[in-house]
Amino acid sequence: MPLYADNSSALPQVAFIDSQIEAAWADANIEPVEQATDLEWCRRVYLDLIGRIPAVDEVLQYKNDSSRNKQSVLIDRLLGAEYSYEYAKHWSNVWTTILVGRDTDNRMIDRDGMRKYLQSAWESNIPYDQFVEELLTATGDNATREESTLFNGATNFLSGKLADGGLQATAKTAQIFLGLQVQCTQCHNHPFNSGVKQNQFWELNAFFRQTRALRRFDGGRRVAWIELVDEDFAGQGGDPNEAEIFYELRNGLVKVAYPVFVDGTEISRSGLLPGVLDDGTPYGVNRRRELATLIRSNPLFPKAVVNRVWAYFLGYGFTAPIDDFGAHNPPTHPALLDGLSQRFAEYSYDLKSLMRWIVLSRPYSLSSRMKARSTTDAPDSGEQPHFSRFYVRQMQPEQLYDSLLVATEADHSEAAGRQDRWLSQFVTAFGTDEGDSSTTFNGTIPQILMLFNGDLIQAATSLDQDGFLDQVVAANQTNRDKINALYVAALARWPSSSELRYANHVLLARKGQVKEALQDVWWALLNSNEFILNH
Repeated sequence: MPLYADNSSALPQVAFIDSQIEAAWADANIEPVEQATDLEWCRRVYLDLIGRIPAVDEVLQYKNDSSRNKQSVLIDRLLGAEYSYEYAKHWSNVWTTILVGRDTDNRMIDRDGMRKYLQSAWESNIPYDQFVEELLTATGDNATREESTLFNGATNFLSGKLADGGLQATAKTAQIFLGLQVQCTQCHNHPFNSGVKQNQFWELNAFFRQTRALRRFDGGRRVAWIELVDEDFAGQGGDPNEAEIFYELRNGLVKVAYPVFVDGTEISRSGLLPGVLDDGTPYGVNRRRELATLIRSNPLFPKAVVNRVWAYFLGYGFTAPIDDFGAHNPPTHPALLDGLSQRFAEYSYDLKSLMRWIVLSRPYSLSSRMKARSTTDAPDSGEQPHFSRFYVRQMQPEQLYDSLLVATEADHSEAAGRQDRWLSQFVTAFGTDEGDSSTTFNGTIPQILMLFNGDLIQAATSLDQDGFLDQVVAANQTNRDKINALYVAALARWPSSSELRYANHVLLARKGQVKEALQDVWWALLNSNEFILNH
């Protein structure tokens, strides 16, 4: 039975994706590769939806399902109550990195508070537009405290971005939620995107001027938490009814800016928060709430997240980079981006629906193996992506950690603490010259050494831990069955005949030391490209 048997006609959104992609293949004279195998697709969808490879029993359950709609059934399970916690945990990791990066030294951000909010949001399947509004309008404490009821983990999105008048808040809000790169326009007009001017940066920045991040201390000099508050803004000219800000052009000329959205929509210039005069007359405006409303109603809003989610699942977005829309950077598949964004909005910004459509689509189901007529589909060389094959990509550190736990059946009781320590070492080791943190495995010597010789791999391959490897060694099975078990646990597939021959060579080289031979095979599998890559 072909993998793709039940997908194309089940959902109209899936059929729309397929028709658009197939038309693009025809226009480019590109022939797609064959479908991925059942088990390749199974491993892929576990990694992408819940952030880990499938366990042995999950592989067997999927393999033994003979129904024609087994892919849809598995997706419904992974997006349903059975895996709700793991789904939310994985997407909390993804969105924590998107929203606040990987900097663990910024005391203006509480990563645990951010993750706690995101875990709750994803478990409840919060509509994306509501999620963004909560991030943009949040007030309260960014960290939990026993004596406080003011905790709101959503405040962590802005708590570390309000220094210097909220320049980072301005840039990141436009970049993440609208797909606009405006950071350079605080000093000059965008050099490539004629639609983004310097005045627009400062007009957008004006929306954040009523917000402050207040440091709260633990009795000493250490910042214990941040309280995000809204307060009246008198403006840099001192008149709260105008509440202007000033910025300087490159020629030294000083200009004035008021809160105006990127599409030209103006709001009240008042810097006063909403209130009512004694005679009942309302006054003031909450600028962040107005901003959230304007962002949610802008046509770039659904496109930005659809482009981001598509890139997450397919390896590349419709633009490169994914958060830089404009005439200078047109999408590769404009009708698909527009149509998918429209359907996403019509489905009440339900991210699970968007994910379901993408993972049931034909391009997602393709093999990662190239063929002669697909060699021109090479986005890694700067060419336009045609999605005629599944683009191999590296696991994120959290995915690798959780996959190692699953493959080795390690004790999960202290997994969270061990993961934080492991990730801290991993990210620190792979910092870049620009101070960013590397989050992928690209073959550098420090990465290889840490992966090969780190505590996690050493524990996973030890014969003294009473773990998965010990169970395989002690099982009343043939050596072939034991090798099969190692392959299924690590790679979610059975070994080929040539791989079995190589494993037998290892057994022969070990001269009857079966334990040590299986340990060698297990170590090699856990350190293989096939294990650490999503393919």
